Amino acid sequence: MNLIEIKKLSKVFKVKSEEVKALDNINLDISQGEILTIMGPSGAGKSTLLHLIGLMDKPTQGEIHIEGRNILELSEPEHATIRNKFIGFIFQFHHLLPEFDTLENVAIPALMNTHAKKAEIHKKALAILKEVGLENRANHFPVQLSGGEQQRVALARALINNPKLLLADEPTGSLDHNSGSFVMDMLQKFVKEKNITLVLVTHNQNLSKISDRTIQLEAGKII
Repeated sequence: MNLIEIKKLSKVFKVKSEEVKALDNINLDISQGEILTIMGPSGAGKSTLLHLIGLMDKPTQGEIHIEGRNILELSEPEHATIRNKFIGFIFQFHHLLPEFDTLENVAIPALMNTHAKKAEIHKKALAILKEVGLENRANHFPVQLSGGEQQRVALARALINNPKLLLADEPTGSLDHNSGSFVMDMLQKFVKEKNITLVLVTHNQNLSKISDRTIQLEAGKII
């Protein structure tokens, strides 16, 4: 069963008086529970495609269907709900909020759109931190954590709302080899155990080894 169906998707950016085609008529189906890696040179359109799937930008033309719905026809409030409840995001840089401790950073997405009590959400956040091996760092602030620990916090935050889809853009790009391998092992474990669909953008050939399928983008096209 396809979780995502992308049809004739294009994205054009205007740079001064010129138009730059970042994506050119992309067609792509992604199955439920699949780990899909997107590779290609810089400027190929990888991150642009990820941002469009994650509703962080709008295409120039085309359709994106999630669970049979063309999500581009929905309103911005509906997009915000999908981003919060359906999709988890992991980026090269963790984007943790420095004024909040580890537990609070993980809890933020759940606190945004839920009727659950704060204590219940914090209990769930602590359980996820335990799964990523950071329960003893729950009250530490981001500045007190290593790069690998910060990215594990970002992973826990991405999982707090039980997403069906995880979008990861160079999730190990800022980490050393050992920290990066640890983060990817955990990411692979979670997506398989929870039947989450993972779309992974990377330059790292080793990361593609965990994938069910790898596609190559070049000049905005799948080759």
